[in-house]
Amino acid sequence: MNYQKQKHVHELTGSTKVFNECDECHNHRFCTVTGEAIYKRDCDDHYHEVKFHTDFSDEHFHEFYGKTSGAIEVGNGKHVHFIKDFTEEADDHKHEFQAATLIDSPIDFKCR
Repeated sequence: MNYQKQKHVHELTGSTKVFNECDECHNHRFCTVTGEAIYKRDCDDHYHEVKFHTDFSDEHFHEFYGKTSGAIEVGNGKHVHFIKDFTEEADDHKHEFQAATLIDSPIDFKCR
């Protein structure tokens, strides 16, 4: 495998879980592109680093830095990744979120 060759990325978009304490009820949205695939040396799998800022809501935003699950096959040689985590704390709280990446190169497939 050529580790110098540019590797694929995925789009990732989602919303955080609603925060509803102290008369504050809000959530945030995010949209980003993952980092390039990071291949695991001990198995035939990979993951992606994820970094984003949420939208600005209720006079603040949140940051996140983490990584996806391994590849989840969806057929036709395509895959997605799952992520479930928490944002960094801002305005004395954090948000849980979960999302699946979009398929890399969704129209790049072989017709049968």
